[in-house]
Amino acid sequence: MPSKYRIHDSQEIYFITFAVVEWVDALSRPYYKDVIIESLKYCQESKGLIVYAYVIMNNHIHLIASAKEGYNLSDILRDLKKFTSKKLIATIEENTQESRKRWMLWLFRSNGERNSNNKNYQFWQQDNHPVCLSTNEMMDQRLNYLHNNPVAEGIVEEPEHYVCSSAKDYAGIKGFLNIALLY
Repeated sequence: MPSKYRIHDSQEIYFITFAVVEWVDALSRPYYKDVIIESLKYCQESKGLIVYAYVIMNNHIHLIASAKEGYNLSDILRDLKKFTSKKLIATIEENTQESRKRWMLWLFRSNGERNSNNKNYQFWQQDNHPVCLSTNEMMDQRLNYLHNNPVAEGIVEEPEHYVCSSAKDYAGIKGFLNIALLY
């Protein structure tokens, strides 16, 4: 069943969420988050992705993003999820220190077998749940929600203390990605 949430204009600014299947904390190790960061950088440099804000949590990612003129945001997200899915599964398979390896691979394989869109594994849930941020109020609300996600989870006391977030950039500290600040 198609989602009611769709990207209609790639140059509009969207709040996007994508989560690991069954909300598994598969991104809890820093080197798994590094895969996401490097992939986002690549999409910025080569695929026309504009990132206004982001947070990488242990089981989901929030982005505020759009695409440069001539690029399709849906295609960028599809490619990002496809690449990171394969890369993260390979990284998990190769990680001799990963205590949850057998369980996670079994879970991703089980989800992949139930989904005709996949050949072997499914890492990400299918939907991106994009919400067009058509007003400044919506942008402010989603930006605050995104940056306060690690605070709400009890990981840090201040948003800018969370490493895998653009909250640092909004606090005047250079983070991992080039951020197009909303204000």
